Amino acid sequence: MTIAPAEVVAERYRALREDVGPGVTVVVATKYVLPREMSVLVEAGIEVVGENRAQDLLAKHVTFGSVFRWHFIGHLQSNKVKVVNRLCELVHSLSSDSAAQRLEIPALLEVNLSGEESKSGVAPAEIAGFVERYPVIRGLMTMPPLTDDPETSRPYFRRLRELAEAHGLPELSMGTSQDYRVAVEEGATLVRVGEALFRAG
Repeated sequence: MTIAPAEVVAERYRALREDVGPGVTVVVATKYVLPREMSVLVEAGIEVVGENRAQDLLAKHVTFGSVFRWHFIGHLQSNKVKVVNRLCELVHSLSSDSAAQRLEIPALLEVNLSGEESKSGVAPAEIAGFVERYPVIRGLMTMPPLTDDPETSRPYFRRLRELAEAHGLPELSMGTSQDYRVAVEEGATLVRVGEALFRAG
């Protein structure tokens, strides 16, 4: 993906921050941003970035480690937890006991509300057990089915909020470039936005 100029990204970021309001953290998803392009984010004033892969996290953190607050938003494998513990302040995508047993930083439990086999995440019925076993869990995250209509995501976001409230969890990571407004309306405390900020044109 071709990255837009820094001044364009900065303007989009400012507009996005105003759009979601002061109580929501914008996590800028940098999966498609090359290490050499991360300077655009610095110039744009971006504060929190989310990485999907441990190897990309390592590569980008070498140069930009002290510039951003780092979150891990991809599937968390247990053999990558050591890297994530060292470099990140929050994991959005905890979904296994093997990773949870090694995790030392706060985490959000990924919940599969759609039942899609292609998606990671625990079933709603498993939330209580994870919360009881692992005090690092601060909240929940979900990824609804891909859709062109943001309203289609609303029932999933609403259900996640209800589950978080039922388990006394304050943080909700939900909403991406296409449906973050609906997510915020349903109680998101973190949104993960990438393409809407970076795409050229």
